[in-house]
Amino acid sequence: MRPPLRLPTPHLLDACSAARLLARRELSAEALMRSCLDRIAAREPGLQAFACLDADAAIRQARALDAGPWRGPLHGLPLGVKDLFDTAELPTHYGSPAVYAGHRPGADAAAVALCREAGAVLAGKTVSTEFAYFHPGPTRNPHHPGHTPGGSSSGSAAAVAAQMLPLALGTQTAGSIIRPAAYCGVFGVKPTLGRVPRAGVKSLSETMDTVGGFGRSVADVALLAAVLTSDARLLDLPALAAPPRIGLCRTPEWAQADTDVQRAWAQVEAALAPHAAALVDVEWPRGSSTDGSSTAGTATAALQSDWADLADLQKALMTYEMARSLSHERLHHHEQLSARLQALLAEGMATSAAEQQARLARLERLRRVADELLFARCDVLLAPSTMGVAPAGLGATGDPLFCRRWSVLGQPCIHIPFARGAGGLPLGLQLVGRRGADHELLAAAQWCAERLMR
Repeated sequence: MRPPLRLPTPHLLDACSAARLLARRELSAEALMRSCLDRIAAREPGLQAFACLDADAAIRQARALDAGPWRGPLHGLPLGVKDLFDTAELPTHYGSPAVYAGHRPGADAAAVALCREAGAVLAGKTVSTEFAYFHPGPTRNPHHPGHTPGGSSSGSAAAVAAQMLPLALGTQTAGSIIRPAAYCGVFGVKPTLGRVPRAGVKSLSETMDTVGGFGRSVADVALLAAVLTSDARLLDLPALAAPPRIGLCRTPEWAQADTDVQRAWAQVEAALAPHAAALVDVEWPRGSSTDGSSTAGTATAALQSDWADLADLQKALMTYEMARSLSHERLHHHEQLSARLQALLAEGMATSAAEQQARLARLERLRRVADELLFARCDVLLAPSTMGVAPAGLGATGDPLFCRRWSVLGQPCIHIPFARGAGGLPLGLQLVGRRGADHELLAAAQWCAERLMR
């Protein structure tokens, strides 16, 4: 007689391990959900990662899955959903209960519906900053309650890091997936712009809004991305046929990376140099001509600025688009908005359509040549995720400086947590891929993580 299978406490399982056990019916969705709810009960009072939680509804969903056929790759996996996504069964506040208290959308956002179709259990809504901008919610960093978890996907990153959930959805317009993943010490993936449907997600910027998520491994976030993008290649990342060529792209903001980030960078170089096919420095492009060709060292000052101030371009585009996307809130709920958001909306409305169209034309030129210029000698880029570890205090969510360039260009990114910095807080770096090459990026990330997290 075979001895009973000994499983770790279910909430400690990463998403892929739990998914395999659920598919073989060696673990029930209800047992996993109950274990996660026990963990939530223990950690939530001090962490405050959830905007809304309905334990009874989650248990009902799990039981229904246990009683029925296998639904798909996320069958039985508890999923946190950022409070920026519409959900039919749970309230959606868009990070602003002052404006949207008790708001009940009539349907799930497309990304939520895709996850449900694949068998996910909607565990609860996770805290977002106010309309996914900078005004923080109550969530604390799971590694130190006096430090920010980052934003705007604060609750999603914290819930995964605190082992309350195996997976959670987030969004990124500037740095709202990569930054909280870095501060909380989890894997965060931002797919290529446009790969995931945004219907039913509160819009901030048509030019940059991207749906992604969080997990405890490369394979976990690849599993989630496979469902969100409908790309089955991400379900089972193969070993690379050859080591990747890795470009070291410090970006023009490198001087603002603190000593912890610089030490992590040196650690990566030492760990990967003996194994990578190439480890090369990639300088930030100096400019592009109007026909999209590289201008190298002969670029004029104006054309050089097309690339040099790309972070400022991201901020300007986002400010204009947020002011108009949030027109209802701006016109009818102005006094219920934070002072910082009020100021942003006023700044955006003061920008003319002609200025915005000029910026969009410039961005189109840059996106057209970005892959050619950035990946000429490498398959993926290594870049900083943050300026350092999570800052102390809960009044702000940290600076997305090192994420802005990749967000405005629409590149896919993944944060890899592998180090510790000041106070033992998590630290890591991000890998960046060619647009549309999410599969190649995640395979390279798996290769890097195996060597960095031994």
